[in-house]
Amino acid sequence: MAEPAIFFEEVNERQGVFHRRAFVLGGMAGLGLLALGGRLAQLQLLETARYEKLSASNQFNFKLMPPPRGLIVDRDGVVLASNRPNFRLLVAREKGVDVPGTLKTLAEFVPLDDKRQVHLIRDIDNSPRRTPVEVMEDMSWEQFSAINLRAPELPGVSADMGEVRVYPYGGAFAHVIGYVAKVTKSDITPTGPNSEPIMLNPGFRIGKSGVEKAFDLDLRGSPGAKKVEVDAEGREVREDPQGDIPAITGKEIKLTLDADIQLRAEQVFGDESGAAVMMDCRSGDILCMFSAPSFDANRFVRGLTTAEYRALAEYDHKPLFNKAITATYPPGSTFKTMVALAALDAGYDPATTHVCNKTWFWGGRVWHCDQAHGVQDLRGAIATSCDIYFYQCALWVGPDKIAAMARKFGLGQVFDIGIPGQKPGLVPDTAYKRRTFPKDPVWHPGETPSMGIGQGYTHLNPLQLCVQVSRIANGQRALHPRLIQSIGGVNEKSGSAWGDLDVNKAHLQFVREAMAAVTTGNGTAAAEADLGLGPDIKMAGKTGTAQAVGYHGGTGAHGAVGQWKLRDHAWFICFAPIGNPRYAMSVLVEHGGWGASAAAPRAREIMRVALLKDPEIRAQIEKPLPLPPVPTGPGSGDVVPDLPPTPVDPNSPVGLPQGTPT
Repeated sequence: MAEPAIFFEEVNERQGVFHRRAFVLGGMAGLGLLALGGRLAQLQLLETARYEKLSASNQFNFKLMPPPRGLIVDRDGVVLASNRPNFRLLVAREKGVDVPGTLKTLAEFVPLDDKRQVHLIRDIDNSPRRTPVEVMEDMSWEQFSAINLRAPELPGVSADMGEVRVYPYGGAFAHVIGYVAKVTKSDITPTGPNSEPIMLNPGFRIGKSGVEKAFDLDLRGSPGAKKVEVDAEGREVREDPQGDIPAITGKEIKLTLDADIQLRAEQVFGDESGAAVMMDCRSGDILCMFSAPSFDANRFVRGLTTAEYRALAEYDHKPLFNKAITATYPPGSTFKTMVALAALDAGYDPATTHVCNKTWFWGGRVWHCDQAHGVQDLRGAIATSCDIYFYQCALWVGPDKIAAMARKFGLGQVFDIGIPGQKPGLVPDTAYKRRTFPKDPVWHPGETPSMGIGQGYTHLNPLQLCVQVSRIANGQRALHPRLIQSIGGVNEKSGSAWGDLDVNKAHLQFVREAMAAVTTGNGTAAAEADLGLGPDIKMAGKTGTAQAVGYHGGTGAHGAVGQWKLRDHAWFICFAPIGNPRYAMSVLVEHGGWGASAAAPRAREIMRVALLKDPEIRAQIEKPLPLPPVPTGPGSGDVVPDLPPTPVDPNSPVGLPQGTPT
């Protein structure tokens, strides 16, 4: 009886172990299924939106699109820099793409020489994968169509339409507006706006000089994106326009320049080297800032060849140099206005006379003048530009007072006009001599006469001389030049909002009258500065001839002939009309010789455009003709004159009057 009891006891124990294990394993399986179900519910219900986005990101991609660059316009809204369509050819480095072979194939449809292909292979190999590199711009429609037809056979190749910067007036505004060009490695920064991915886009351009560079962030806008469907390799399959993100166009920059005046300046300079700057002497707005010769900014957008850039850089007239603000020159006799004002402010009697016999012996040497002017007072010395008078006038007043007066008129200063490159020049004084020449810190008396005629250490730029004559013409305000009128519709500070000019008004009136004498009678520019706009519209000015090398640098009258680099510089500063000044300007003709013959005629032609565009000035010029006299006599006021008899055409039917329809 004991054997069956032992058997059933073992079976029951084994069954209990099995049930316990089955229960544990079942529980674990249940917990696993519960966890799996919960995770599936989390993925499919709670995180649906997230994984839909991840799925879409595998299927779709966004290509950054450069925004349309903001326009640059003149004061009247004339477009000076805009954008135009551009057919581009792009090649990207992708898996399995034979870049050299692809370029050789493309060379059958577009001009790609061997040298260009070598450069492109290097650029494509150095670029990130799938980042397209621009192979060609401005393709014709035929080339664009041929590439697109063969796109399925050319992996990594795409042809699209973008935008490229265009400057309608070529070189007339090149130094002021500047230009845009492709992004280089030096342009990309670790942080800031120049670190954004759009910088790598082949169609993106940034400003390299002028307004384009100074206001690049305002002009570039915000990039958009184009939605495209891609395959597993990341290649584009189709576009999805419904998902595109539009780009935001850059801000519009309005300049104070006047396109008509600027274009006239370009015409009158021709092949000469120099600069012209014009300001509204009521507001300080710069209407013209031209540097000659210039260059075509459109060529820089596409990219200059080495030969083209070398030709521009090595030309002795320096077309890449903005002579209006960057170059400085001795101001010559235009500086005599500052000497006169400093002398008057120090109590100098304008009736003081000196005799000019063309030479003057002083300090153990001979000082020269261009001709024998005879007896001169201060007014006459300004009108005839007598050097010998101003040698002695400068000695009377001294360099420190001359320099202090010159700085009141903006000379030797840098103005915030929005674009870089200004050079302050130099208005010397005794403190300058001590700072600069520690071995010879004393201002010698013989250095003052040279300063009195705008030579020696004195060096200025055309913008500063335009500010000088603008303040003389205005007589009240310490005008500052303004080039940027508005950014995105927000106006910049006016040039007349910088306070009053701390100069005796009677002294300014004296200098204005003396400058009027320069362009009339026996003045140095009497023949060359006549505007030809009637007796009420006259121009006042001051000529200047500045030695570029030395007193015997150029040859002939006023150093106007001989080797170009040795000739004197020609200056003319002016304002008009004399009675109610509206516009002031400075003109420099580099190595042009005498100011009256080289600079004054150019200033006259540019000034005429400004005056004729001014409605108030034009109304004074275009006076209506007088009415014919009214007939008088008995009954003349009430009698209607008879009409003249209508002539009869003998060839018309039934003798109808001429012009009668038949």
